Amino acid sequence: MKKTLLYTGFAVMLSLSATAQKNPDAVKFSEIINKDRAYSHLSVIASDEYEGRETGKKGAWMAAEYIKKQFQSFGLKGPVKDGTDPYFQKLGYASISLTKSVLAVNGQTKENLKDYYITPSGVSAAGFDVKATSILFAGYGISKADFNEYEGQNVAGKVVMIFATGDPTAKPSSTPQQGRRMPAGPGSLQVKLKYLLDNKAAGVLVIDPTVDNLSPQRKAVLQNSNPYLKTDERMKNMAAATALPTIAIGTAVANQILAAANTNLDDLKKKITETVKPATVSINIPVAFSAASKETDVRAENVLGFLEGSDPKLKNEVLVLTGHYDHIGLNNDPNATDKVYNGADDDGSGTTGVLLMAEAFTKAKKAGKGPKRSILFMTVVGEEKGLLGSEWYAEHPVFPLANTIADLNTDMIGRIGEEYLGKADSANYVYSVGSSMLSTELGQIQEKINNTYTNLKLDFKYDDPKDTERIYYRSDHYNFAKNNIPIIFYYDGMLGKDYHGLGDEVSKINFDLLAKRAHLTYYIAWELANRANRPVVDKNQDGSPKTTN
Repeated sequence: MKKTLLYTGFAVMLSLSATAQKNPDAVKFSEIINKDRAYSHLSVIASDEYEGRETGKKGAWMAAEYIKKQFQSFGLKGPVKDGTDPYFQKLGYASISLTKSVLAVNGQTKENLKDYYITPSGVSAAGFDVKATSILFAGYGISKADFNEYEGQNVAGKVVMIFATGDPTAKPSSTPQQGRRMPAGPGSLQVKLKYLLDNKAAGVLVIDPTVDNLSPQRKAVLQNSNPYLKTDERMKNMAAATALPTIAIGTAVANQILAAANTNLDDLKKKITETVKPATVSINIPVAFSAASKETDVRAENVLGFLEGSDPKLKNEVLVLTGHYDHIGLNNDPNATDKVYNGADDDGSGTTGVLLMAEAFTKAKKAGKGPKRSILFMTVVGEEKGLLGSEWYAEHPVFPLANTIADLNTDMIGRIGEEYLGKADSANYVYSVGSSMLSTELGQIQEKINNTYTNLKLDFKYDDPKDTERIYYRSDHYNFAKNNIPIIFYYDGMLGKDYHGLGDEVSKINFDLLAKRAHLTYYIAWELANRANRPVVDKNQDGSPKTTN
């Protein structure tokens, strides 16, 4: 029979029920975590000189160098062995640029980024060169039992033209889904292209009306792709994306092709929608399109500082303290007076917290009071691009994930969020996210430590499975949590106009509150690094109790 582990949680609850006595050593070395020291770091990290710290850009490299020098000055070791710098874990990060982009219809050469575009990430190193004497127009590209636009057609070796989006048979959902990724439907471009790839089409012309009015920013991306992370999963996805030569065409090119069949986009859309019947037709018009690309490595690194534990039996276990040092870079509006997205709160504040804790723990070790377990202080890059730095570490861990006991992540700990403005406890709260998601025990440890040392109001709002903001999934702790490593994510809830805005400045940071939140993280880290046992993982990824047979 199945038996839940309730007895374990009950025993832990009894052991932690009373407020513990303060550890005088922990208190002594916490003094370095103060508002003045916080300001000294954050005023540099979030300065205009660092240009918003965008991943892959000069400002981020400057921030990485600053953090490295701080780690060195504290006495932390660089643990990275497979690079030129032991403090830098270099990400496999690269961009793709087009070196060739050609489209000709009926012998007429079209203009790139005006009449069509080819996505750089959709072109492999080998490139492609497609030529055909006719084009198969297949409407919306739908292939399902009651509406199959490929019925009676063999697409192998053919160039197929389809609308980028839409499904004339789709019914609007009366129950919108929140907080859940739904499977792609037959009207999604992903599904349409997979059908054509599986059936060996030679290439695809995707009718995309946005081609008619591309913004300067979009054009820049389409000439040189945003850098991408070369993890195993992403590389597999990219290989699939480049397997089928695909080009997006605007309405002018599409109508030129359709004119050869005495029709046009508007008439065809109306016909298909009203009749809910396919209007597939082979059009005798020659087309040729080709592309080539090159990949360029982009510098991006996580910055790691390592403090080895003092207990021979426990030092192989590692506690990780994280914060992301990157932000979103510069304001490209030529009329703007403020050019820098400083990211003081997001996440200069959390990075500052990591630096303060690193200095406190290294001072403790120098005084003979070092932690029993090892601690990895890691400021990660690429969070704003999609949690890239922590994803890279999770796939290429410097220390085995099996030996990693927890991750405490500080991402935005320097401001008062909108919900707390004007409230009595506005300067004495923090959102605690995920503390009991995987480990009941870790949540109870947090409660004990907070009651003993800091007495912050812990707000668990974002632990609600119905949270529409999905905060639990939106910072670097998640790449540890998805590998069953217990986490706590500390966050101030600042999601107003200054979030990713030009107003996220050092002048708006509450340094007393930043220091207090860093104190809470530090004291929990002290407890985790010195207690006899690592936190028990007693829950599944969805927060449900683990069971044993």
